[in-house]
Amino acid sequence: MTVTAVLAGHSIVAGEPLVGAAGTAVAHDPATDEPLEPAYSLLAVDQLAHATAAAEEAFASFSALAPEPHARFLERAAENLEAAGSAIVARAMQETGLPEARLTGELARTTGQLRLFAAVVRQGDHRGVRVDPARPDRAPLPRADIRQRQVPVGPVAVFGASNFPLAFSVAGGDTASALAAGCPVVVKAHGAHPGTGELVGRAVADAVAAEGLHPGVFSLVYGPGAQVGRALVTDPAIRAVGFTGSRSGGLALVAAAAARPVPIPVYAEMSSVNPVVVLPGALDPDEGADVDALAAAYLASVTGSSGQLCTAPGILLAPRSERGDAFVDAVRRAAEAATGQTMLTAGIARAWHDGVDALGAQDGVEAAGTGTPGATRNAPAPSVFVADVATFLANPVLEAEIFGAASLVVRYSGDDELLAAVGRLEGQLTATLHLTEADAATARRLLPVLERKAGRILANGWPTGVEVGHAMVHGGPFPATSDGRTTSVGTLAIDRFLRPVAYQGLPDYLLPEPVRPDNPWRLTRRVDGVLRAAETEAAR
Repeated sequence: MTVTAVLAGHSIVAGEPLVGAAGTAVAHDPATDEPLEPAYSLLAVDQLAHATAAAEEAFASFSALAPEPHARFLERAAENLEAAGSAIVARAMQETGLPEARLTGELARTTGQLRLFAAVVRQGDHRGVRVDPARPDRAPLPRADIRQRQVPVGPVAVFGASNFPLAFSVAGGDTASALAAGCPVVVKAHGAHPGTGELVGRAVADAVAAEGLHPGVFSLVYGPGAQVGRALVTDPAIRAVGFTGSRSGGLALVAAAAARPVPIPVYAEMSSVNPVVVLPGALDPDEGADVDALAAAYLASVTGSSGQLCTAPGILLAPRSERGDAFVDAVRRAAEAATGQTMLTAGIARAWHDGVDALGAQDGVEAAGTGTPGATRNAPAPSVFVADVATFLANPVLEAEIFGAASLVVRYSGDDELLAAVGRLEGQLTATLHLTEADAATARRLLPVLERKAGRILANGWPTGVEVGHAMVHGGPFPATSDGRTTSVGTLAIDRFLRPVAYQGLPDYLLPEPVRPDNPWRLTRRVDGVLRAAETEAAR
């Protein structure tokens, strides 16, 4: 049986197929531009209410779920994805042009995220319980008993990303963190990989059913572009949004959410050029520098997954010096040796060509090295350009993100020019320093500037490749994200879908489990400002 034969081609709403009434659409193999069956029926705007109403109905029971069954559900979803892994990867290869190894790794990251959040749910620290016990004898005024916890915000809309069909899509980080917070999720599938989305969505919906949860905990919908997206964001049942994609798409959702009678937060990851700063010590052979290896690593980060990673380095700043010249020459050789890889869609490839043509046409911008187009369709030749700081500062086109295998090397003379260029940058997901201890004085001047510009600062590494863990930040100041106070990767991502509630003077029989005096869920809680691990408070 082929992968295509098992695909239904319809939305999955509260565990059941829902045939759309707004026409159909098909995916295309980006390596050949050939259509892929089956055609997917698209929901009309009024059909979305089936999914959002089910999510609202599911919220009461799902938001109050005890830690152990909640964690088991997330683990069951991971197990289901692994069981369907070969079919998921095969279909994703057809729909995205990404290689098997990349997709296999992405599937492992997706299941790993779910299991990591299961551990978070069991531990319970995300509930943020704080207790200020009553002090009836306090002078001059007594203090009432006050207890605080974080509660789920309500149903969440998630938009699947084009460049991560697994880790940032139907069961990716936004979905996993929202489900871990106790929020039902309605996912709008990305039109470029609907079959992959269906297989993943089925695995999650089956986990909901197997664990006996309300079927409205998860729905997957297919719909015609911006129309259905806007309708989903403005539906009164939806209380928050997770999005990964273009700046224009993210800002459209932010505007729609802000214009609601009751505005809601949109956590949109949008555009970033992820600057890399090469300081002089990193090019000094006496400090162990290898300019050829550094240039090769730079090109590998630029061209990995055809450059379609949100953390790909779109700008590198290199010193104007003899060693800087040697580095740029090494970049040229590395670029000329690179071969284009299939991009995700024909539309993304066209946008890449437009961006490269626009950059190359700017005054003061020169080609630093161009590779060879790939053998498939939509596989343009990787391209690197070079300009000086004065040109960069005078022309905002040079800072525009080009989604794909293209980058700009900006040459600087001295710390003042470097600081001026970095200070001009917009908000970023990442900023990277290549340096040795000899560069410490310059790095100390740069660091506070970079802290205001980026969510993650690296040293002597490359921004592509995002570890999923407790300390990771995948976010940054606008326009990298719509809210630079958050992250979409790592366990802190759960905080986006929670809000604090305080209970003052409530009798014990009305208190929710996380804040009850007997602490039935055995949570770590902050009592009178002091952390206490799984202990009950003294009698009040």
